[in-house]
Amino acid sequence: MLLEATHCLVYDGLSLPEDSKFGGLIHFFLYDSIKIFGLLTIMMLAISLMRTWLPEQRLRQWMSRGGVSGNFLAAAFGAITPFCSCSSIPIFISLLKAGVPLGIAFSFLITSPIINEYLVILMIGEFGLAVSLAYVCSGLLIGTLAGALLGRLKLEALLEPDMVDTSATSSQTEYSHFSQRLRYAVVETWTMIRQIWLWILVGVGIGAFIYNYIPEESLHSLMQATGIFSVPLATLLGIPMYGSCAAIVPVAVVLFQKGIPLGTALAFMMAMAALSLPEAIMLRRIMRLKLIAIYFGLTALAIIFTGYLLNLLAQWL
Repeated sequence: MLLEATHCLVYDGLSLPEDSKFGGLIHFFLYDSIKIFGLLTIMMLAISLMRTWLPEQRLRQWMSRGGVSGNFLAAAFGAITPFCSCSSIPIFISLLKAGVPLGIAFSFLITSPIINEYLVILMIGEFGLAVSLAYVCSGLLIGTLAGALLGRLKLEALLEPDMVDTSATSSQTEYSHFSQRLRYAVVETWTMIRQIWLWILVGVGIGAFIYNYIPEESLHSLMQATGIFSVPLATLLGIPMYGSCAAIVPVAVVLFQKGIPLGTALAFMMAMAALSLPEAIMLRRIMRLKLIAIYFGLTALAIIFTGYLLNLLAQWL
């Protein structure tokens, strides 16, 4: 419904040609902006309400138990949420504000855009069940291990303090009526939106430009010419890109059909899904550049390793 409404607004209301790149840019920008702000509002309201009943210290202790199992649970939660890299950031912020450890929150942030129901369904139709299962398992492994390692590095000092301040914790005795809880949730949600709205719009704008103006043909040619280095190149080329699940899978299919090895094509798809320039811009409001670089670098290395592994296993998939 949202997609149809923005389509009518851009192409009928503004009378822009449907085959124009500028029209596609405006449509992409409106659709993704509305979707992300809607998700941000709903998830922040829900989690803020939850925090009025669940003491944050207890939540921290519960989520910190079990070592890597906490990272796996966060990665699994990310796998069942139908979000792109930019749409996952509001939930990532909400988890941090609720006191969830940074490494576990990163496991969600990494896995959520790599795996979702729509993407997996598209992959089964295009690549088959075996390749799709290998992709899902790889995404879960990347999210679990990368998040666990990021948690071990103790990088909390690189977060922006005002974005993850949990000093104003809530307890069950502070609220005697649901209206008080709802008022707290609304105020916290509005405060969050005021802090990051500009970063979201800038990130989505850059993503819309990349999606509509970067030609796919040049990417194909580069990857075909690099041989054994095609996996790291595919990963590096995928990082600046940004697109929806509906766009990511067809790109990987075209690469594979044009002779790009399976692992290389999937590495490009993973990097395009999990890491993007718009995501980095939005994350800058939450964390310092050093932490963004560590997060992107570690995740990219995990994707590169997975790409080489899938190339080796491709004959059995």
